[in-house]
Amino acid sequence: MVKKVTEASQAVAEAVKLCKPAVIPVYPITPQTHIPERISDFVNSGEFDCEMIYVESEHSAISAAIGASATGVRSYTATASQGLALMHEILHIVSGMRLPVVMNVVNRALSAPINIWNDHQDSMSARDTSWIQLYVESSQEALDTTIMAFKIAEAHDVLLPVMVCLDGFTLSHVYEPVDIPEQKEVDKFLPKFNPLFKLDTKRPCTMGPVGFPDTFMDFKKEQQDAMDTSIDMIKKVNEEFGKQFGRKYGDGLLEKYLLDDAEYVFVGLGTICGTARSVIDKLREQGRKVGMLKMKAFRPFPEKEVIDYLKGAKAVAVYDRSVSFGHKGAVFAEMTSAFNDIVKKPIFHSFIAGLGGRDVTLQHIEDSFDKISKEKVSTTEWLL
Repeated sequence: MVKKVTEASQAVAEAVKLCKPAVIPVYPITPQTHIPERISDFVNSGEFDCEMIYVESEHSAISAAIGASATGVRSYTATASQGLALMHEILHIVSGMRLPVVMNVVNRALSAPINIWNDHQDSMSARDTSWIQLYVESSQEALDTTIMAFKIAEAHDVLLPVMVCLDGFTLSHVYEPVDIPEQKEVDKFLPKFNPLFKLDTKRPCTMGPVGFPDTFMDFKKEQQDAMDTSIDMIKKVNEEFGKQFGRKYGDGLLEKYLLDDAEYVFVGLGTICGTARSVIDKLREQGRKVGMLKMKAFRPFPEKEVIDYLKGAKAVAVYDRSVSFGHKGAVFAEMTSAFNDIVKKPIFHSFIAGLGGRDVTLQHIEDSFDKISKEKVSTTEWLL
């Protein structure tokens, strides 16, 4: 391995180069732009042999990814915010055609008002498109998870696209030390793409035809089954990655921090978890039984694992950097739904935080632990 101090976006570009996608259609949008810029550098310098397609919009980028993947080659793209929103109708087509496209989403707030800073409203708005969604906390995790994403997506009993989501600016533009694997090691971990089906004149097939009422629902059930299957595949790939590269991330779905004896638990996604660790360490020194459950996978939602990890807690603070308008945060809703049939369960508290890049401070998180240790019923709070 080679250790570099590099920007998270550039670390992602290094991961993409190591995975050798044959076609990369891209359109720039802040704060995603550094990823395709760096990949372009690799291509122009002769370090990376791939076909980059410079399209006229994000809608075109994901559409071109469909065409490439359908012909049986590894395909990749990246986007953010309104770009992901512009892709929305095509996201359903990628997953419905069972094409294992990998995409980095550099999370950014959705307009209006116009805002280029981080929250998770963009990817959370796409949570029902049948894309696997993985969230990362560090540059190293962004690189490693991008590599793992290709292996998860291309597994023949999964064949679903994967979003690897990283916080815009808060992570994407931050420089950190990163171990970059050797090409031969990644080749050993990630074999050449072997499509189960592809467009081939020697073996003609139809992809994405009309689904009549007597068949459409069956296709959707197969997608749901594949998403369920991906839970074990994500765990397996995370374990294999750990054995080969010496790093893994919890069980691949969730990552515990001082959770085993914790009575009060913080739940979050992405870079906010680093802030929570600092608070938890401080409160532990004071003798308080606090811990964290970091969500790495939001889709598939690891319901059984969440129940197992949180069943001993008294109360849980769920931090959402998005809003399901008219209700609460999406993560909070999923957490409480998981415990619907459980008699003895924690009290869940919803915190809406960090929208549009607003700081989530150490004091915010410490105050939330104080609040959930006193409140006896579920509460909702906007950290304005």
